[in-house]
Amino acid sequence: MANIEGKENRQKIYADAIKNIGNSPKIMGILNVTPDSFYENSREQRVEQAISIGLQMWKDGATWIDIGGESTRPGADIVPVEEEIQRVIPVIAGLREYNPIGLISIDTRNPETAKAALLAGADMVNDVTGLQNESMFELVLSMHCPVCIMHMRGEPKSMQLDVEYSDVVSEVNSFLKQKISQLVEGGFPLNLITVDPGIGFGKLLHHNIELLQAGASTKKTLNCSLLWGVSRKSMIGELTGNSKPSDRLAGTLGSAAFAMMEGIDILRVHDVKEHVDFLKVLSSLYNGNLQPLK
Repeated sequence: MANIEGKENRQKIYADAIKNIGNSPKIMGILNVTPDSFYENSREQRVEQAISIGLQMWKDGATWIDIGGESTRPGADIVPVEEEIQRVIPVIAGLREYNPIGLISIDTRNPETAKAALLAGADMVNDVTGLQNESMFELVLSMHCPVCIMHMRGEPKSMQLDVEYSDVVSEVNSFLKQKISQLVEGGFPLNLITVDPGIGFGKLLHHNIELLQAGASTKKTLNCSLLWGVSRKSMIGELTGNSKPSDRLAGTLGSAAFAMMEGIDILRVHDVKEHVDFLKVLSSLYNGNLQPLK
């Protein structure tokens, strides 16, 4: 993990980095080292170019860079762990070399990849399968690294085949609360846990809307940081009539405005600079904050 002196100081830095401070979400930039992520402009397989993009995201105001080596779009094929590791580790190591204290998240459902990433310099594990893999759970518990627990049914290839819920908000929150409790009971710090309702992961449009509308109440119920990953997703296309992910930036910024009003802690986005600028202006108008956001 990042070489930040002292365990207590390191945990405070991480805890602050997953917390909404000043009523404006932190920004997590998406860096896909894959050939098949749903948004074409987010794909970058060349190591040096991927490193350059990550460095620019930090410069543009991202708190986190989230690096993934396997697409989790609906219908995506499984990538062998060895290949996933080969894709992400050179990028993580390169970013860490250029920026010893910048915060890096590894987007993976594989504990082998997560461990290799943490050893290469990543700080957070962003697990789209919500620590359902016992080995991933034990890794996070033993490393005491920040973690994002996401709700998803099944696997990316099949997750849209099981989308029935009696009460989507209650069921998703129940799953997340159980995972939080298991970690905390094992001695894991609550202030290093972030949860993600998994927008678009085994949900239909009305499920996604209900989960977003419940943002503030979910934070209160779960008592931990909340991340939203809505950027350019199909729900934005359904609401705006824009079938191409490349046409969904404006709609995505609309969800960012709602996120700020709901007190969401982290927004995982493709367009860092646009979100940072948008939230600076919105925060100034909404909160009377005349100081530049950092």
